[in-house]
Amino acid sequence: MVGIYSYGVYIPRYRIKVPEIARVWGGNADDITRGLGVFEKSVPDLDEDTATIAVEAARAALRRRTIDPEAIGAIYVGSESHPYAVKPTACTVGEAIGATPNMTAADYEFACKAGTAGLQTCMGLVRSGMIPFGIAIGADVAQGAPGDALEYTAAAGGAAFVIGEGETIADINQTCSYTTDTPDFWRREGQSYPRHGGRFTGDPGYFKHVQGAARLMFDAVGTSPNDYDYAVFHQPNAKFPQRVAKALGFTQEQIRPGLVVPRLGNTYSGASMIGLAATLDVAKPGDRIFVTSFGSGAGSDAFDITVTDAIGSGAFDRAAAPTVEQLLANPIYLDYALYAKHKGKIVMQR
Repeated sequence: MVGIYSYGVYIPRYRIKVPEIARVWGGNADDITRGLGVFEKSVPDLDEDTATIAVEAARAALRRRTIDPEAIGAIYVGSESHPYAVKPTACTVGEAIGATPNMTAADYEFACKAGTAGLQTCMGLVRSGMIPFGIAIGADVAQGAPGDALEYTAAAGGAAFVIGEGETIADINQTCSYTTDTPDFWRREGQSYPRHGGRFTGDPGYFKHVQGAARLMFDAVGTSPNDYDYAVFHQPNAKFPQRVAKALGFTQEQIRPGLVVPRLGNTYSGASMIGLAATLDVAKPGDRIFVTSFGSGAGSDAFDITVTDAIGSGAFDRAAAPTVEQLLANPIYLDYALYAKHKGKIVMQR
């Protein structure tokens, strides 16, 4: 069975609280926090970007399990904030982790689901026998224009998943996708910040596609929410995943371990993958996990996953890299001026 061989996460230690952003732009902090369900978000350090986050997440995954670098046949990095418009982030990751040049690599873009698209690609390559292992990464230094609603949640972080066959820590039983041309969120070439369709991003954007992919999965594998121990949904805020979980029939207890957005913010391509990592941090052999990502534009990828005995074996060392909970602990808080400096919203003139 093709599945997850190892995984790793990286989240910057810096944070800004939502009330601090509201203080600058004149919003009602209580209303904003209550409306989004987000209290603070991660902020990259001055020398951090999508590439460094992707590298750190991949290194964390490889610390948990020994893998021959020459066996890594593919690296895909999904993001909407690649450092270069023309220069692959995936090549940088491969060089940094010591992967052999005998591999395929590419950067993916599909708003917030580009990372899970990489997962599906790695699954296909491994299952076909073309490669022994592939690494799929979802990472972003998410952008939001000053004062825009996105600024309250757009965060930084990423997760890397090594996909392989045999002795996986979690089998991916099935995956399916639901995709339409729904322009709920976009950024033109040369523009610094994305634009969004306001409430249009909720429905027919997020809710139509997440539910569409989820119901396709239920039909494909003959399951219902009662068959799963955990569920993870893309989390642009805390309200959307809770609402869609309830609509589909999942409980708060099922989504609680993976719902990290209140303390993290929306890491875009990393959001559902970090949620899955947080769930794997506490999962036991036999647990079944339902995952559905979402990317504006718009589409969703759904996964049916079963945790195996290998997650507790000596071959996989979960303690060799920080858990999501450990990465969220001990934050360093910034005021808005330092946050703007870290995000490149203000730049020193030389």
